[in-house]
Amino acid sequence: MSSKMLFYVLKRVLLALLTIWIVITVTFFVMHAVPGGPFVGEKAISKEAQAALEAKYGLDKPLMTQYVTYLRDIVTRFDFGPSLKQRGRQVVAIIADGMKTSARLGVIAALIATVTGIVLGAVAAIRRNTVLDKVIMVITTAFVSMPSFIMGTLLLIIFSVHLGLLPANGAAQGGLILPVITLSLYPMSYITRLTRSSMLDVLGQDYIRTARAKGVSRAKIIFGHAMKNSLIPVITYVGPMLAYIVTGSMVVEQIFAVPGIGRQFISSIINRDYTMIMGTTIILASLIVIMNLVSDILYKIVDPRIEFE
Repeated sequence: MSSKMLFYVLKRVLLALLTIWIVITVTFFVMHAVPGGPFVGEKAISKEAQAALEAKYGLDKPLMTQYVTYLRDIVTRFDFGPSLKQRGRQVVAIIADGMKTSARLGVIAALIATVTGIVLGAVAAIRRNTVLDKVIMVITTAFVSMPSFIMGTLLLIIFSVHLGLLPANGAAQGGLILPVITLSLYPMSYITRLTRSSMLDVLGQDYIRTARAKGVSRAKIIFGHAMKNSLIPVITYVGPMLAYIVTGSMVVEQIFAVPGIGRQFISSIINRDYTMIMGTTIILASLIVIMNLVSDILYKIVDPRIEFE
């Protein structure tokens, strides 16, 4: 790794850490500015009992003291504290349990979306202005335009309710099939359109025309030159896409009752579980920051011509 590349990576890592710190700080103070408190919904709770609960979880201390303690625990021990509603459980443990399902769901959906999108986009570019190209574009436009909660509900009604082919419960055997399809359709369609546009641009470049004039085979031009260079914008999108799929699976997990981090997050909002809300928000935001960092670094690996400033 060159010194210039190393400097760029270090700079991007520092910016990523700064962004994560800002997320932690904003999340902490916003949650503590919310009217009411985490124990307001407790049934028939007295002021004495509420004060005891606040003392137990350190909520009776000055706000800046709480912030410093919270930040120190995250940095030194990766500890987001205990859940205020799921008594006896740590936020990190709850998030880890949910992420096992959400990560598997997201990775599978991302792989399907990436591979299918690249293939369809390449086919559409090679067969430009044909019936096949138009059909692919119409279908992908429809999927891009349709929100995931509508697509998920539609798939649920067709394949679970009417046809009875797939389970509606994401925790059942085979229950992740519909959530995976729902999560992969939008990014797959976007990658298809991105690949098609990028590949058409590459196929119009001078070096491609030169290769054709020299008698280079069509297969070598497409797979050896056009495909490789047209994937750079796709790589730009794939990193954040993976983070988007994991973080954007909340609604889908609710629709299909998938026991993932998204369902836990929505439940924590409903139950005013402040530590769980903060921990989940920080983890998901950090995931997006990290995936953007990885995506930026991959630019240089894929195309050494790119200069980093």
